[in-house]
Amino acid sequence: MPDKPSKPSSFILIGALLGALSSLALIGVLSLGESLFGFPFVPFDIFDWMARALPGWLIGTVISTMVAVIRFFQGFLPIGDISTAAKLAEQAIALLQLVAGGAVFGALLAWQAGKLKANLVTLGQIGGLIVLSLTLLVEISLGNPQLSGVAIVWLALVFIGWGWALALLIQRVPPKEAPAESPALSRRQFLVVSGAGLAVAAVGAWGFGKLFGGTGLPAVAGEPTPQPVSGEDPFGAGLTSGPAASPSPQVLTARPAPVDGTRPELTSNEEFYRIDINTRAPQLDGNIWRLHVNGLVDAQLELSLDDLRAMPAQTQILTMQCISNPIGGDLTSSSRWTGVRFMDVLAGAGVQASAVGAYLTSADGFYEFVTMEDIQDERCLLVYEMNSVALPYENGFPLRVYIPDRYGMKQPKWIENIELVAERVPGYWVDRGWDREAYVNTVSVVDTIMVDPDQGEAGMALCGGIAWASAKGISKVEVQVDSEDWAEAELVSPPLSPLNWMLWRYAFPYVSGRHTISVRAYDGSGELQVVENRSTAPSGATGIHSASLDL
Repeated sequence: MPDKPSKPSSFILIGALLGALSSLALIGVLSLGESLFGFPFVPFDIFDWMARALPGWLIGTVISTMVAVIRFFQGFLPIGDISTAAKLAEQAIALLQLVAGGAVFGALLAWQAGKLKANLVTLGQIGGLIVLSLTLLVEISLGNPQLSGVAIVWLALVFIGWGWALALLIQRVPPKEAPAESPALSRRQFLVVSGAGLAVAAVGAWGFGKLFGGTGLPAVAGEPTPQPVSGEDPFGAGLTSGPAASPSPQVLTARPAPVDGTRPELTSNEEFYRIDINTRAPQLDGNIWRLHVNGLVDAQLELSLDDLRAMPAQTQILTMQCISNPIGGDLTSSSRWTGVRFMDVLAGAGVQASAVGAYLTSADGFYEFVTMEDIQDERCLLVYEMNSVALPYENGFPLRVYIPDRYGMKQPKWIENIELVAERVPGYWVDRGWDREAYVNTVSVVDTIMVDPDQGEAGMALCGGIAWASAKGISKVEVQVDSEDWAEAELVSPPLSPLNWMLWRYAFPYVSGRHTISVRAYDGSGELQVVENRSTAPSGATGIHSASLDL
């Protein structure tokens, strides 16, 4: 039975569908251009621009909502840690935005075609030109180094060609059903064929682009050979130095064993959390990168990575945490970082007496202010190595800063410029409503609850986790089983370093059934962590963490 004549609304819907499908092909072509020739990948750049341009309260709400949604799905889906899932979500949203924009573009063209008052192909090209203009404004605003003259020509061909092709596709779809004897495809056949063809083109181009777009690890001239970590020193404690140096390997190996299921005391580079303002990490060339030191100094400096490596190095094991980390969240990691003391770098420039701190700017447009007090802390480092290898791109290659007692929002990555200034200026996240100081809150977490295999089902249960107060240290951890009194836990002491989290363990008798374990910690001065529940914005989450399990 022949289909009924199309209604205008259904024709517009067809245009939207073709616009969305053609956007998939557009994504594939843009990916191919980036992978083969280094041209901008527009969907991610638009998302990054939005993250910088939208109001701070909105960005904060989106971040909190995204973390909450990810934590909800972590309960029953293998979606990985929060930072990995968040970056994948950001990238998916960036691509969906382009697909949605393509659908709107296609719907507008179909609506205009229904009016039959203009050359549709010309309108498609004009639409592509408008998209190109907006794209160039975004790329210029971001200061994208990929935006060369050749790249502009490429983008012009891609976007104007996309508008032309989309208009041509819509023009091929008759607004009413063709006569039965017409050799033209029916609308349903046309959509199946064109949709399948566009999807294959998109998948092929996307996969081909990613095949040639692997990031790998940074390679820099003069990079030292990684120092091996032996079985007698599994954490590399013997490699540490300075005021935050680790205890000896012999002392560390003599400590009580953590409970099975407690997170590793040292995080691998691959598992270290990543939160920043980019869908993808900047990939800077370490051979041409330079650190510029200027402002209120006696002599401006321009330092290469080799220059920094030639200075006396300091290595320390430390914990870093994102201010957006919820109670019990995984936006926290521990690593062994190597770099040069911030104060030593500035000593070569000669800081003038009127300077109150340093304004740091990064390759991705991030910026932050560091107080002179923090700079003069001997544990404050400009870091270029992580677990004895060059910083991964995702963690700030070629240079980032570490400041004790501050959340990660105060610690820029991909640093390019240090300007000594006479007055304090707000940082990137401070401008968006987050805490100016971002001092860390004491936190404790239950990582694991298990039955002691040596005691059997009617015997003892074990629980364990971490506690952290940054440079303030941890003096005591207490555990509450169900509604019983708080009891002191055993510390896996000393920690890997004075800057790292402390592991704890606790054994308790139990009867079969569901049990809830809560934990609280005291910092090095004996002050109890804030137990009132508080959300992450603007100063970091506080509250008691609990975990429940049927034993």
